[in-house]
Amino acid sequence: MAVQTVEAATTSEATTASVDLGPAAALSCRECGHRVPLGPLFACAECFGPLEIAYDFSSYETEELRRRIEAGPANIWRYAPLLPVPADVAEKPNLNPGWTKLVKADNLAREIGVEQGKLFIKDDSGNPTHSFKDRVVAQAIEAARAFGFTTLSCSSTGNLAGAVGAAAARAGFRSCVFIPHDLEQGKVVMAAVYGGELVAIEGNYDDVNRFCSELIGDPLGEGWGFVNVNLRPYYAEGSKTLAYEICEQLGWQLPDQLVIPIASGSQLTKIDKGLQELIKLGLVEDKPYKIFGAQAEGCSPVSVAYKAGHDVVRPQKPKTIAKSLAIGNPADGPYVLDIARRTGGAVEDVNDEQVVDAIRLLAQTEGIFAETAGGVTVGVTHKLVKEGLLDPSLTTVVLNTGDGLKTLDAVADSGATATIRPNLDAFRAAGLAS
Repeated sequence: MAVQTVEAATTSEATTASVDLGPAAALSCRECGHRVPLGPLFACAECFGPLEIAYDFSSYETEELRRRIEAGPANIWRYAPLLPVPADVAEKPNLNPGWTKLVKADNLAREIGVEQGKLFIKDDSGNPTHSFKDRVVAQAIEAARAFGFTTLSCSSTGNLAGAVGAAAARAGFRSCVFIPHDLEQGKVVMAAVYGGELVAIEGNYDDVNRFCSELIGDPLGEGWGFVNVNLRPYYAEGSKTLAYEICEQLGWQLPDQLVIPIASGSQLTKIDKGLQELIKLGLVEDKPYKIFGAQAEGCSPVSVAYKAGHDVVRPQKPKTIAKSLAIGNPADGPYVLDIARRTGGAVEDVNDEQVVDAIRLLAQTEGIFAETAGGVTVGVTHKLVKEGLLDPSLTTVVLNTGDGLKTLDAVADSGATATIRPNLDAFRAAGLAS
């Protein structure tokens, strides 16, 4: 089967810059469609809309592409033909994230009312720095190499800071990352241990992000690649690999339903983009699927907009234990609303108590210790089943995007069942023998 071009650049405006980023053909505005050559740009000069990667996949044959993917390495580079990276990317110094477990969660399904064999957890805590951020940073590193940057940077709610620090150390870049001053200590330590500069900003994530945008326009930021600002179009494509892996791990089939956490909203929008690409490439059979977004009640601007029937997202001041999702002004919020409505999904939220309960429930049923963002997705999944919005008879994939060891404070009241003397009589007296 011959594969049609997917978002191929066909105009003179879309002439590819002299960089090797594989099938990436141009940058295209998500709002007005204006195309520009590949470069460290993130906003359209015509309408200020967000830029994203446009590809030329016209030379691919479906079965040959499938064979090429299946013969690839057990990491995201098996999908290199579909990503903005050079063909020899697997040979470069990189953390090589991806190909994480898709866990059939029958025990959890039983507890929340989903049919056996229908619920799966995509557990991205198995990545090198224990979150999905390793996927997006791996893409950004290749763009930084192509554009000659010497310093890798980011604004971060925690996971990204650690991923940038680790990837920069491995690839030989200097790193300087920026975080809110009140971040969880575990994430601070993990970001600092890699030896780059770590700068805490007084304020929340939105304050950090504004500062980084100012730094990009200042001579102080010359030679800096901000993975989630001027490298954002490339960085964001890393989230597509979650869609690719899920479908391949399901036997090259689309899931019926997905529950995805929302911070900036980029992960959700790019997973949808990845699913659409697989359909257009003929790698999966086209069928309806529903995408559900999950937020914490203390930072739920997209959920509030969805429930009110709005097309725009009103910013909030975050106040939640799910700090990795605490982005009060999510850049991709409007696109999340579009996807949830187009696919027949929804956007829902849970409070902090429900987040903690869900963390424990996932740990006690499936042996997966999720960070607070995973508590949000599992909690929202349970809530969606109760509300009748999520069909318990359909194949459902829930994302856990990080390791619970990063957010120990959320379950800090957990501890020893009993403290006893080292003898059998003490064990019997504690009532733990049966």
